[in-house]
Amino acid sequence: MATVSLEGKAKLEADLEYLVTVRRKEVAEKLKEARSFGDLSENAEYDEAKNEQAILEARIAELESIIENAVVVDDDALPVDEIGVGSSIKLRHIELDETENLQIVGSTESDPDNGKISDDSPIGKAALKKKVGDIFEVDAPVGVLKFEVLEISK
Repeated sequence: MATVSLEGKAKLEADLEYLVTVRRKEVAEKLKEARSFGDLSENAEYDEAKNEQAILEARIAELESIIENAVVVDDDALPVDEIGVGSSIKLRHIELDETENLQIVGSTESDPDNGKISDDSPIGKAALKKKVGDIFEVDAPVGVLKFEVLEISK
């Protein structure tokens, strides 16, 4: 079961809508065009279009399942006294004395390049339930990292 924000659910729904209304038609058109090339047993374009269709349908089914089973986190109900899914946090990496702003999100919304880390990631897991002033450790491939929670917000 995936945990998502309202924004994340809306993005998943928009992605699903695009795949169903636009991509399905594009792939169907490719299949139709490939069929017109003749003998399907030796038709590489047809095989490629069928594979693309299978991948598309699998992604549609995956998105439908995620949306149907998602637990939506209400931003207004987020506590600011402890870290949870949806929290925006400011952490200080103790050894480097550097601060970092992150948002804890469900795994389907994870985007580390934009500061959105999954609650299943090493830092995300370790940060959950922490409060301002808490120090926590993260086992990372580079060794143990220590962080201090400086701020928690919605």
